[in-house]
Amino acid sequence: MDHRLRLRNLLVERSLFTGDFTLSSGARSSYYVDSRQTTMSAAGQYLVGQLGFQELRAQYPDVRWVGGLTLGADPVAYAVAHRSWLEEDPINAFTVRKKAKSHGTGRRIEGGLPTGVSVVAIEDTLTSGASALDAVAALEGYGVEVRAVFALVDRGAGGAEAVRDAGYPLVALFTAKELLEASRHVEVD
Repeated sequence: MDHRLRLRNLLVERSLFTGDFTLSSGARSSYYVDSRQTTMSAAGQYLVGQLGFQELRAQYPDVRWVGGLTLGADPVAYAVAHRSWLEEDPINAFTVRKKAKSHGTGRRIEGGLPTGVSVVAIEDTLTSGASALDAVAALEGYGVEVRAVFALVDRGAGGAEAVRDAGYPLVALFTAKELLEASRHVEVD
C-alpha cells in the first residue's frame, strides 16, 4: 500500500469522528477531525514526515523552516524535520506559542528561528483559517517571510479561502470530504 493511502486510512481510523461537535469557531458539525490522534502516533509521524517532506520539497525547495501554532502544528513540523534529516536535506521546525511567554525570554516563537528567512506555516486541520493566520501574523511580526500555509487536512469550511484571500498559497494533503468518503469503505490495517 502506498504512503498516501496508508496515511489517509490512518486519519480515517484514528482522527475522524462522527456525531455532534462544536468546532473552535463555534460552528456545529456532524464530524470532527482530531489530527493529533494520527500525528502523535508512531505510524502517523513516519507517514506525515514522509509525505509532508516530499510535498514541501516539491513546491518550496528553498524553504528550510516549518512550524505553526502550538499544539496542532507541532507534531507535523517535527515529523517533517525528522524526515528531512534522514533525506540529508534539513528543514528545521519551530513552534508559535498562542501568546508570548510572561517570563524568561518572553518569546512567542520557539526553536531558534532566525529572522529574515522564508518559512512555511503548518496547520494540522484547517477549518476557518484563524489559527493559521494567527501564526502567520506572529511570524511576519517576528521578521520572517511566510511563503505558504501547509495543512494536513482542509475541512473545506472556508479556511482555504481565508488563507488565499490573505495572500498565501495553501498546500493540503487531504480534504475532510476525502476522509469522509474513504470512511465509508476504508479497510484498516
